Formats: sequence, C-alpha cells, structure tokens
Amino acid sequence: MFRPLPIFIGARYTRAKRRNHFISFISMTSMIGLSLGVLAMIVVLSVMNGFQREMSSRILGLVPHAAILGVQPLDDWHKVADAAMRDPAVMAAAPITEMEGMLSYKGAMQPIQVGGIDPAEEGKVSIVGQHIVQGRLQDLQPGEFGVVIGELTARRFRLNTGDKLTLIVPEISKEPGGITPRMQRLTVVGIFKVGAELDGSQAYIHVADAGAMQRWAPGQVQGVRLKLHDLYAAPQVSKAIAAGLGDAYRADDWSHTQGSLFSAMKMEKTMIGLLLLMIIAVAAFNIIATLVMVVNDKGPDIAILRTLGATPAQIMGTFMVQGSLIGIVGTLIGGVLGVVAAFNVSQIVGWLERVSGQHIFTSDVYFVSSLPSQLQWGDVAIICTAGLVMSFLATIYPAYRASQVQPAIGLAV
Repeated sequence: MFRPLPIFIGARYTRAKRRNHFISFISMTSMIGLSLGVLAMIVVLSVMNGFQREMSSRILGLVPHAAILGVQPLDDWHKVADAAMRDPAVMAAAPITEMEGMLSYKGAMQPIQVGGIDPAEEGKVSIVGQHIVQGRLQDLQPGEFGVVIGELTARRFRLNTGDKLTLIVPEISKEPGGITPRMQRLTVVGIFKVGAELDGSQAYIHVADAGAMQRWAPGQVQGVRLKLHDLYAAPQVSKAIAAGLGDAYRADDWSHTQGSLFSAMKMEKTMIGLLLLMIIAVAAFNIIATLVMVVNDKGPDIAILRTLGATPAQIMGTFMVQGSLIGIVGTLIGGVLGVVAAFNVSQIVGWLERVSGQHIFTSDVYFVSSLPSQLQWGDVAIICTAGLVMSFLATIYPAYRASQVQPAIGLAV
C-alpha cells in the first residue's frame, strides 16, 4: 500500500533502534511525561467535577432554587404556589419565612440563617428530611417553638434533642435606636447533617412560629419556595412568575446567595487545569529536545535523502511525523489510564490508604465520606486535544532545522 515518504520514514525512525541510547531514553521520558500530564489532568478535573456535583446536590438541596416573596406577608401562599406550579419548569412549591439572627447557648453565640418551614410540605422541595440524624422533622409543631439545627451547630454547642437554646432576631422598633433584639427560647427537636457548611449556618423552625416571631397574623408567610427541573434556569423562571403575579411580589433565587461559591469553584477548576497543563507543556519541551538530538544523530541520513531528491518539506514532514507519533501514543496512553483512574478513584485512594497506613481523605475536612469523581467526556476531549496540539507544535522547530541541513555538510559529519 502506498504511503507518503514523510509518514513512512517518520514511522520507521520512531521504531528504529538508535545508536545513541540517551536519545531513546529522552524520547521515552517525553512520552511518559505526556501520559502522566494527561492522566493527572483527567483525574484531578474529574474529582473537582465530583466535588462540585456533591456541593450542588447538598447545598442546593437545602437552599431554595427560587422563591417568590411578597412585598408584604402573604395571607394565602397556596394561591402563589398554584400560579407557580402552572409553569412547566417548576417541580414543587412550599411556604417559607426566612430570618437572620443569632443562636445563644450558655454564653456562646453564633450567627444563623433560620428557615420557617411546613414539615408536611418541605419534603417536596428540600432534602433536609432525608438527612436527619437525631429526632424528626415532623416534630416541628406550630406553637411549640421547636428547632432543627445542623450537626456542626450541635457539635459546637454540645447540644442534643431536648436541649433548649435562645434565638435572637432583630426587630424594627419605633423607639429611639430603631432596632431592638427579640429573643425566643427554642427546643432542639432534630439535628440534620448534609455534609456541607450549611450544617453550621442553617436552622429550621415551623413556619407558624416564624410568623409569630415576626408578629404577623396567623397563617401569614414571607413567600413560596420553588424546586425547579433545571436549577440554572432559576433567575429567568422566578422573574417570569413574579412578573405574572404583579408588583406585590419579587423574585429571588439561589444565585444571589450561593452564586459566588459556585463561581469560585469554577474559577478554581480553571486555574488548577491551567497549572496541570504546564505538565503537558514540559513534556512537549522534552519532545523538542528529543527531536533536536535526533536531527543531529540523523544528519548523514538527512543528507542522503536530500541527495536522492527529497525536498525540504518532505524532510520537515518526516520529523514532524516522528514527534507527533510520540505525542499521539503518550496522549492515548494517558487518556486511557486517566479515564480508568477517574472511574475508580475511590478504590485507588482506599488502596493507597491501606498501603501507607495514612488517611489521605477525611470526611471531617471535605464533608463527603468518599472521594467523588464525575468524568466529563468534554474535559477528556479538551485535555487530549491540548496534548496533541502541544506535541505537534513542539515538532515544528526541530523539523524545520532538519529541513535546512545541507547535503554536503551532512555527509561530512
């Protein structure tokens, strides 16, 4: 079968044994370095995708995807919920009244975000009921001023179900000073643990108790919390629903409260990806060094080819093929190993922990019990393409030098 001269000779040069074993060693290290760089990028980005998925499911499982809030307390939240449910993007709706305050227990205090919820409706829009480790969400009863707190808050205050603590919330007053604190004794009826920072900053009381603390009429709530099919459509969906209800309503969504966190995670992934790309760049520089030494080693061969009629373009193509083959093989090996490692990262970490006797990954720090990984084939394609492009670019200068070798000088070497 006919093959172009540069491809035929370039492939032969790649397989041929060299007189200079150091060149073979550098060529092999270039391939290994490229493979390790591709492998590392695939595994690390997959783990970061896994962490982002876990944080999204846990944090946005507690935080409302979107909310329709009244400018004034709502007398009939069912009316708003029914209007929202007519939008096909909305999965479920439930009442909510949110407050910010301080929890106090035996002189210790911490800031807290308090959500007034209806336990009977909350399961439709939140995962908190699935993560109760003590007590029950249904133990939140109107008028009893029970509270469900996060595991970090319970650990910080050394609380268990049945213990009492004080909630302090600001209250706008007509008296001089404008704002006075309002205190309410609460009984811990449940503790939740979702494995995220919200375990130490979120608490839940009954929506009727939240209204009573705000001195609202019985049955009044702040708004309606929505769960959406596509949480990234929350800004558009919530604004459209609020606009349809009129000026007495406003829209809110998760991007206002948690958007900065996910933007930071996305930026972190980008920066780590760029840093790991430097590993591939170093391997590409090794390809340059390899081809420069090959060109010097093959000087007489180049001269003979030129004498036989090979053009500078064919000589250049020969060495570009050789360098590109190193890049292709290295990228393919790294890509395959990276995909396998990304699918089995938890098992690999567990094996390393057993062999070393050290805990590489601890749930107390990272909020998850096992190392999460989510392979995205788009990332794999981008990483492998970057490896191939860098390898190809690395061949241009040495190949150009080879094409400029003069036959007389090459034969004299």
